[in-house]
Amino acid sequence: MRQVNLENVQESGSFDRLPAGGYVCKYTSVKDVQMNPQTGKGDYLQMEYDIAYGDHKDYYKNLEAALHFWGGRYVRSYKEKALPMFKRMCSAVAKSNPGFVFDGGRQNADESTLVGKYVGLVLGEEEYIGNDGSKKNRLYVHSECDINDIKAGRFKIPELKKLKDEGNRRTTATGFMSVPDNAKEEIPFN
Repeated sequence: MRQVNLENVQESGSFDRLPAGGYVCKYTSVKDVQMNPQTGKGDYLQMEYDIAYGDHKDYYKNLEAALHFWGGRYVRSYKEKALPMFKRMCSAVAKSNPGFVFDGGRQNADESTLVGKYVGLVLGEEEYIGNDGSKKNRLYVHSECDINDIKAGRFKIPELKKLKDEGNRRTTATGFMSVPDNAKEEIPFN
């Protein structure tokens, strides 16, 4: 290991986890990722947000200061099949910021104008397999809505999104799928 100087480094502490729920948020960064013809990936906005009001105000800003990690991000696709969800996001931002329009087209398609705008976000929890192979929970953006719906409590926190049970198959810490002893499938190589 190379030598490091910890003399003037503040030790990181624990950080309370943000609970699932509805939050009045503000977009802090928005980046357009256009379609890459070689990979077929793109046509989405990469959104970063933070909590704007209440007990958890500046949660992600504080998380980044303590742990050097910005956890408040999600993507919203504007591919043809995802346009209904994209329109929901546009409507939620318009209702939350009277007089502001972002419609991805005719009136305003400049994603940078979303930075600093308010939006109501409903955050749910989902299970995932961590790098160590254990089952963990994380937050995800379930939906966007008017900030007035958040303030009035007119939202529903979704149930925990559980991993699909694939029998005895589990992804190991190495990223490979373990094969159960009672597998009936042929292994495609010798």
